[in-house]
Amino acid sequence: MTGSAAAPLGRPQVRLRDLRLRDLDEVVRIDALQSGHSKPAYWRHILRGFLAARTAGSGPSLRIGLAAAAPAGETSLRGYLLGEVRAFEFGSEPCGWVFAVGVDPAAERMGIASELLAEANRRFQAAGIGTVRTMVDRDNVPVLAFFRANGFVGGRFFQLEKELP
Repeated sequence: MTGSAAAPLGRPQVRLRDLRLRDLDEVVRIDALQSGHSKPAYWRHILRGFLAARTAGSGPSLRIGLAAAAPAGETSLRGYLLGEVRAFEFGSEPCGWVFAVGVDPAAERMGIASELLAEANRRFQAAGIGTVRTMVDRDNVPVLAFFRANGFVGGRFFQLEKELP
């Protein structure tokens, strides 16, 4: 083998960049493939509000929107991630929250979500944040396994809920 650093076989080439409003259709497409439901109005609301309020810099206002873009010449996204710094209630210090991550099913299990998460972690850390949190449905074993494989463990807060009649 000579000195070429090629991507592993089967691994799509991607470049990470900031998520843009024009990525809306691709985010909707990926989410629909994962969830089975197309939610364009929901994602339009989320992306418009999120991206409009995103600020450059650091601290409690930091918002991260990342896209795993397909190689040049292709218009599709391979994945996306949204996160932000939140000064959470109940005595928690400001921390990073990952609240959306999605990968095109055709590109799953190729490290794209891990690359997106690693970049988000770098940005949180550069902003002085020492903890990153997320919330996952306890029955969603693949997503739980993904976060655990990326170093997440049970945190010090428990989410509690009550069904209302």
